[in-house]
Amino acid sequence: MSEPPAEISLTADDVDRLIAAQHPALHARLRTASHAGPREPLTLVAHGWDNDVFRLGPDLAVRLPRRKAAARLVENEQRWLPLLAPRLPVAIPVPIALGRPGDGFPWPWSIVPWFVGRRGLDVEPAERDTVAEQLADALRALHVPAPSDAPVNPVRGVPMAARDDVVRERLASHPALLRTWVDGVDAPSWHGPPVWVHGDVHPGNLVLDGGRVAALLDFGDLTSGDPACDLAAAWLMFTPAGRSLFRARLGDRYDEATWRRARGWAAAMTMLVRDVDDVGFRRMAAHAEREIGRGP
Repeated sequence: MSEPPAEISLTADDVDRLIAAQHPALHARLRTASHAGPREPLTLVAHGWDNDVFRLGPDLAVRLPRRKAAARLVENEQRWLPLLAPRLPVAIPVPIALGRPGDGFPWPWSIVPWFVGRRGLDVEPAERDTVAEQLADALRALHVPAPSDAPVNPVRGVPMAARDDVVRERLASHPALLRTWVDGVDAPSWHGPPVWVHGDVHPGNLVLDGGRVAALLDFGDLTSGDPACDLAAAWLMFTPAGRSLFRARLGDRYDEATWRRARGWAAAMTMLVRDVDDVGFRRMAAHAEREIGRGP
C-alpha cells in the first residue's frame, strides 16, 4: 500500500514565504543574513503519509499537511499537545508557532522543535531494545482517561471489529498476518474508559539518541479509546528481549486480551508499510512480520 498522493506540494521557497508572511519576527530572527553568518537553510527532510516536514535551522522544523484529510490532524496537535506534554516523560513536538490558512496555502500548519538524534527506523532492532522500558513509561503516562471532547479517529483506538472487513481484505494474501488479526478481533474488547491513544507508535515516529528516546513524534492520529494499537509497538519496535522488557515494565496494566489485540494491530500496521518507498519502513515491516510469527 503506497502513500496517498500529495494534493499540494510546497518548495522551500514557498515555506519561506509562509513564515515571512505569518511570523515575520521569527522569520527575521532565523532567516535574515547578518554579520552572524548566512541565513538559516530550509530543507525538506520528510515526505510523510500526511505531512511534509522542512527543517528550519538547527532547532526548528515546519510541519505542513500535504492533503486536505491531514489538515484536521494538525489542528488536533495544535490544540492537545500543549496539554499532554507536561504529563509525559518524553519530549513531544509541541508547536511553538501556529500557521493559519492563507498566503497561498489552504490549511493550518505548525513550526515545531527539531529533535536531535536518529529516527528509530534507522536503528537496528536490538539497539532499539534499549528504549523498551522508556517507551513503556511514556505509554503508561499517556494511557489515562481522555476527556469527552478528545479527537475522534475512525481507524485507531476503535474496536477492531469496526476495521475487520477492510483489514481482512488487505491481509487476504498473507495468511499468517490474517490469522493474527482475526485472533485480535476474537479477543475480548476493551472495557475500560476511553484513554488517550497516540495511534501510530512505531520506529518511524521515535527519535533515538544515545540509547534514549529523544522524542515521540507525529500525534496526527491522536484519539481516545482502546490503547491496544499503541502497544503494537512491542512487535514493530523490538526483538523478543526488548518486547519482554516492554511488557514487564507495563506489568499488569493490560490484560492478555489487550496484548492479543495489540498483536493483531501490529499485523494490520505491518501490511500498511510493506510496499512504501521508504526502505526504513519496508525493513520495519519485514522485522515485524518475523516478530509476529514468534508469538507474544
